[in-house]
Amino acid sequence: MSAPESPLAQDAIAAAAKPVLVDPFARIDPAAWLAPDVVVKAGAYIPAGVRIDSGSRVGPNVVFVEASDECMPGTRVGQGVVIGANSTLHAGLTLGDHAVVRSGSVVTRSVPRDAIVEGHPAAIVGYVSVDAPADGVTRRGPLGTPPEQTPTAVAGVSIHRLPLVRDLRGDLSSGEFGRQVPFEPRRWYVVFGVPNAQVRTEHALRRCEQFLVCVRGHCAVVVDDGQHRTEVRLDAPNVGLYLPPMTWAVRHRHSDDAVLLVFASHPYDPEDYVRDYAAYVAERSASEGPRDAAG
Repeated sequence: MSAPESPLAQDAIAAAAKPVLVDPFARIDPAAWLAPDVVVKAGAYIPAGVRIDSGSRVGPNVVFVEASDECMPGTRVGQGVVIGANSTLHAGLTLGDHAVVRSGSVVTRSVPRDAIVEGHPAAIVGYVSVDAPADGVTRRGPLGTPPEQTPTAVAGVSIHRLPLVRDLRGDLSSGEFGRQVPFEPRRWYVVFGVPNAQVRTEHALRRCEQFLVCVRGHCAVVVDDGQHRTEVRLDAPNVGLYLPPMTWAVRHRHSDDAVLLVFASHPYDPEDYVRDYAAYVAERSASEGPRDAAG
């Protein structure tokens, strides 16, 4: 007797058994590729070279722009993607697994997995499956509100409220390495001038710890441990975010004046980076287990 299939394998078999459902008023080039369990609504146009993976939904009147050059790669739509009605997608893009394109959007750049985009041109406005309040943002409370350290739903990730001194001559916030910053940094860098629509970071670090403070403006950080995901808004110089090793992080929603200061526990090492989310989940699952939620 053969061993029972894993839940993931069972899901894949179930998806493969579902047909492609295409409305008779949709137009699909014979050279396009649609996986099982794809749904295409009326008025949609899918030209040659487009590949749509299983579980994705293409809404009414969605248009994929044809490639102007035969050498241009075709648009790739990952698994479980939802594309809202009347959206337009430029040629040569990749929409990551479970991304959401809201209705009427014009997508001119590739969309990361789990991202929600909207607008013309489309910009990231959030991420799906965020373990947070209804608006998808972990609230940090007023400046200086205790406790000094708050764990999040993501293993090991915590929000730190740094000392804040208010004075008529100007306010001051400070922190000590080994206390408010829970490690001795060996490197720091500053991120600034990031267009609001751009994702600046999407990776995990195997050994390196990080501590983030937005010293000017604001930005959002989506953190993920492979099981839970939450989004933290950094918008004050006395609020820090601690990321232990093997935390998947995505930085986005930068204000025009955002200046993000990052302390790192290790020197830069390109071999320390995990840049593929599926590889990250597999590597983390194979490790000793999740870290303590308090960091």
